[in-house]
Amino acid sequence: MQKLILDTNVLVSALIQNNFPFKIVNELFIEDKVKLCVSEKLMVEYYEVLRRPKFTIYPDFVARAEALLVDIEAKSIIYSPRIVVDLLSDKDDNMILELADTCLADYIITGNVNDFTIPTYKNTLIVNPREYWLTYQP
Repeated sequence: MQKLILDTNVLVSALIQNNFPFKIVNELFIEDKVKLCVSEKLMVEYYEVLRRPKFTIYPDFVARAEALLVDIEAKSIIYSPRIVVDLLSDKDDNMILELADTCLADYIITGNVNDFTIPTYKNTLIVNPREYWLTYQP
């Protein structure tokens, strides 16, 4: 089963509109067709971002975000990276590479092309949601 790491922006997009992030989360993760890998640091970021007041303008965002976070906690594999990576310009995003190194993720899926400028990290492909859905999904 593929191991994925979803950048926080992918979760936000999945909760706002029915697009590729929505399909990845609902048709692959929720249906147990892929395994989501998280760390405690990434979970903290998920909670902090998905609880931002600016997202309350979207209908049912808060309730759907809370339900998704419960699913992530219940179905994901939680890893504790012990390495430190310093490759990305946005230092906070390095935790995703640290997680990828620890869990041997197949894919990092992100919409953040400004900070994730490398196509791979070790054996992990870094792709946007559209590319993953059209090319790599199981």
